Amino acid sequence: MKNYVAKPGEIEKKWVLIDGTGLVVGRLASLIAMRLRGKHRPTYTPHVDTGDNVIVINAEKLVFTGNKTDDKVYYRHTGYPGGIKARTPRMILDSKHPERILELAVTRMLKRGPLQSKLIRNLKVYKGGAHPHEAQKPEPLDVKALNSKNVRA
Repeated sequence: MKNYVAKPGEIEKKWVLIDGTGLVVGRLASLIAMRLRGKHRPTYTPHVDTGDNVIVINAEKLVFTGNKTDDKVYYRHTGYPGGIKARTPRMILDSKHPERILELAVTRMLKRGPLQSKLIRNLKVYKGGAHPHEAQKPEPLDVKALNSKNVRA
């Protein structure tokens, strides 16, 4: 019995469009990470980029469950002594770049390494409802219909 190993030239990548209005961040990030990695396909190969290109619009309308909007904290360090910085999701969502919440969540769900940086380039997140990828003819993916827990009203 032989195992199938996908080669980069054999893979046909699709473009998927997701509207983030009212979607829960963690559940959406998990779904996107699976799509980027290609685990939804029977031709999945761990060391090859077999996933789709994902476009997310309306990133400023994403929601958290419970009190995570105010209680969750994202830390980063400047590299200087005492240089730890903390921001809550509300601060990020109200700022100039709310799409960074989803990008960070998806990045942390992917396995670290060279393939992670290659896969994260296949994710495009936009603040508003417009995107410059109409030429790729993305197929809309209805995340709300997949599971009722994916949406908060």
